Amino acid sequence: MTCCEGWTSCNGFSLLVLLLLGVVLNAIPLGISLVEKDQAFQNPISCYEWWFPGIIGAGLMAVPATIMSLSARKRGCCNNKTGMFLSSLLNAITVIGAGYCVMVSLQALAEGPLICNSQGNHTATCEFSLKNLSDFHPESFDLQWFFNGSCVAPMSIKSPTAEDIAKDWGIPSSNSEEDRYRIFHFSVFIGLLVVGILEVLFGLSQILIGFLGCLFGVSRPRSHIV
Repeated sequence: MTCCEGWTSCNGFSLLVLLLLGVVLNAIPLGISLVEKDQAFQNPISCYEWWFPGIIGAGLMAVPATIMSLSARKRGCCNNKTGMFLSSLLNAITVIGAGYCVMVSLQALAEGPLICNSQGNHTATCEFSLKNLSDFHPESFDLQWFFNGSCVAPMSIKSPTAEDIAKDWGIPSSNSEEDRYRIFHFSVFIGLLVVGILEVLFGLSQILIGFLGCLFGVSRPRSHIV
């Protein structure tokens, strides 16, 4: 097995672990409302798990590249130039899906859980529009809703001083319902953010390796002597 095939096989296992992790993380906030409220659309955690960043973005969109990469271990469809080129194309889909997962996760972390932004805590108040993602500004990103004493930002025009930040700084505990949802929201979308970033890196590396394998070739199957 050449370097190209070896890395492709390793990529396949890595993507498999990441996509399963993304699906599980995305399913956590969806299942909490069913367990606690027994209502599928009454979810005080966030609007953004219903965008399915882990199930669709980091999950389903990574399946074709994962299957293609895993086949390299058995020297199947990836031990030729055409297979390596196709592997690169499929990993481009993975990068797009992982990028979607990263964008949704950043937006969810910037806005905080639904319990911080809506009195109804209902997905009917959510606006499912790509405009939400396009309006995201990295320079204004902060986690004030998580580290403040309350997730609701104070209605103050003046900028917080260093003393105010030090005074309000703290990690939520699980003593109250609000704190539990803040911890769930933070943990889920930080996890999805990491999964998305890792999938982007693995996808880009496989695109490079795939093109190298396409240009320079891969090892040929050895004939077995009986």
